[in-house]
Amino acid sequence: MKIPAFLGLVAVLSLSACRKPPAEVTVTETRAETSNDTTPKLFATSDERFRDKRTSPVTGTTPQGWLQLPSTQFRLLNYRFGESGLGEVSVGISTGSVLDNVNRWLGQFNAPKLTAETLDERRRVAIVDTAGVWVEADGTYSGGMAGAESRPGFALAGVVADVNGRILTVKMTGPKDEVTEAKAALEAFCKSLALAGE
Repeated sequence: MKIPAFLGLVAVLSLSACRKPPAEVTVTETRAETSNDTTPKLFATSDERFRDKRTSPVTGTTPQGWLQLPSTQFRLLNYRFGESGLGEVSVGISTGSVLDNVNRWLGQFNAPKLTAETLDERRRVAIVDTAGVWVEADGTYSGGMAGAESRPGFALAGVVADVNGRILTVKMTGPKDEVTEAKAALEAFCKSLALAGE
């Protein structure tokens, strides 16, 4: 070993030996437990740990046979239905107009878009003290996340409504026969919806 390297090693070891151990810290402050405090869950999933747990501003009566799922950023109420496990129902508050949202849904099935005049001719459904536009389409569904696979043999039923300046959407998608069978339950569900504070 060369002498300068040996001296460097000795200097480094000497300096590290001179460091003082960190001072011991004692925490004496406490706070009252709040309603946000919960017992930690071992082996929690990412969804359970990071999901937005705010109360939904929309409430409704869950139809028999529908499985309620946790809400997400865009789905204030979120459900699964049907034997296949592929049927989905979501309730959200959207941007744009009623016509914009109806045409976006129709576009997910490559169905012809509506105009303001043809929108007025659509059937209306009671929802949150107003009447929303009933929307139906079927064929190949290309909605959902970018890059998601298209789903042939699917259908859509739903309602888009302007509720005091907010666009409320209730969207059902799934295999065509399951959506057809669930339309009456969907309409009853729409009638059960209420907004918090209204």
